Amino acid sequence: MSETRRDYRIGQIVPSSNTTMEAEIPAILRAREVGHTERFTFHASRMRMKHVTREELAVMDADSDRCALELSDARVDVLGYACLVAIMSMGHGYHRASEARLHRRTVENGGPAPVVTSAGALVDGLKALGARKVSILTPYMKPLTGLVIDYLGNEGIEVIDSISLEIADNLEVGRQDPRAPVDITRKLKTAGIDAIVASACVQMPSLPSVQPIEDRTGLPVISSSVATTYAMLKKLGLSTKVPGFGALFSGRY
Repeated sequence: MSETRRDYRIGQIVPSSNTTMEAEIPAILRAREVGHTERFTFHASRMRMKHVTREELAVMDADSDRCALELSDARVDVLGYACLVAIMSMGHGYHRASEARLHRRTVENGGPAPVVTSAGALVDGLKALGARKVSILTPYMKPLTGLVIDYLGNEGIEVIDSISLEIADNLEVGRQDPRAPVDITRKLKTAGIDAIVASACVQMPSLPSVQPIEDRTGLPVISSSVATTYAMLKKLGLSTKVPGFGALFSGRY
């Protein structure tokens, strides 16, 4: 007798100009469907944002409550807030306040769903790997990369080296070659670090680069989409073994 199929609804709150998370998260979960009975559908609600500036990010974040309500109308099984720097720009530890508030909105709407943020997922994913010293690649202007470095530092994760591509237009970030991080990360310092963040941004494509960078360096490699998908599976109580997407999906964590 075949095992019973179970369908899961994956909700995402995304910036209106984001074109990456709705591709990379499904790619990982579609790969996971091979050999498993679980199946996934994907549902998104959008917050207006065109340029990655601290001011636009703050306005955008205020719209996340509406998105949580819309997605809970669809009775999603898990909800992911897919904008890392928006959370990190709101102050130390804000991912915890955001996750708790958005979860309350789903409860109040009669469709309770666990909530993860890409910011919290990156922190938790690095900690799951035991990574305390990292090097990171971002598409941000240097001041925003500085916010990410400071946020991670407050969580006990030291950024030893970083590269900022300094692309302010969020649509342009999404147009970057997803395999470009393979070569760009060659410029990062890797001596004495525990992991590499191939994309500390939900909009910068990097999924095809994660495993090749890991294979080249011998270090665990993570990205915002990898961390967010891992966190969603953990919230759902599902296996996190998905070969080909780096150490976090090795099944060891």
